Amino acid sequence: MKKMLIAAAALMMTTGTAMADPAAGLWRSENSEETGRFMHVRVAPCGAEICGVIQDVYESNGTVVANHEIKGKTMIWAMKPQGNGAYAGGKIWAADTEKTYKSKMQLLSASQMKVEGCIIGICRGQTWSRVQLRAVPCHISTSPGLATLGGVFLLL
Repeated sequence: MKKMLIAAAALMMTTGTAMADPAAGLWRSENSEETGRFMHVRVAPCGAEICGVIQDVYESNGTVVANHEIKGKTMIWAMKPQGNGAYAGGKIWAADTEKTYKSKMQLLSASQMKVEGCIIGICRGQTWSRVQLRAVPCHISTSPGLATLGGVFLLL
């Protein structure tokens, strides 16, 4: 029983590491030069890589564009962490051109990330702002015989 609990704890610790990527979270794009609209993109691990899905599209005044056709579209995929907040080797779909480009990302701070798409060595990009930081569940137990790991209670 004790070996099974240790194995379960080790598995949860490795799962938590994958979910703790610093780029994970909800990001706001810059306003489009053509329409003034902006997007919220949910960035999260997808296996060993990072992906981003368009969560919502907004008018420049902040109102949600209901049922926008690109809502739910994968915008970033196959992005590989390079260390020091850098990501490369991925692809990005640009909503304004409806084309896919090689992509790279760089965290500038906890609240800003540079996102670029490149073709033939020419890149264009935006600086996105974090909408919400990722929450990490935490439980503290004072009961004897109980311990927590990753927000899950373990009976010891």
